[in-house]
Amino acid sequence: MISRLRGRRKASGGLYRRIKKKLRHKANNPTQTLVGKQAKVTIRTRSGHFKQKLLKADIANVYDTKAKKHSKLKILTIVENPANRHFVRRNILTKGAIIRTEKGNAKVVSRPSQDGIVNAVLI
Repeated sequence: MISRLRGRRKASGGLYRRIKKKLRHKANNPTQTLVGKQAKVTIRTRSGHFKQKLLKADIANVYDTKAKKHSKLKILTIVENPANRHFVRRNILTKGAIIRTEKGNAKVVSRPSQDGIVNAVLI
């Protein structure tokens, strides 16, 4: 189980008293959105809310700042990813990634693994 609990050791090296594991401490595995035929999964979160996680994406909502228009464009590949240089080779989408589209390069401004959609701005 992935947990959001703090570590067992203090900065001084001593131990904290044992904390009982609770459901609120449970965490999820990170979702790494890939470039491919679109696939989503819906996850129930706390308080009965739902979160859409994007597993694969092939289309991005791209905003053109000069024309002031939105358009749906096909994602060709990932050019650069400041989160991790190895994500470029593996075609993993994260916020801040530079993607190549049909109109040119665009920067991802949404969080695909948590928002369930890819929004980008043409650069």
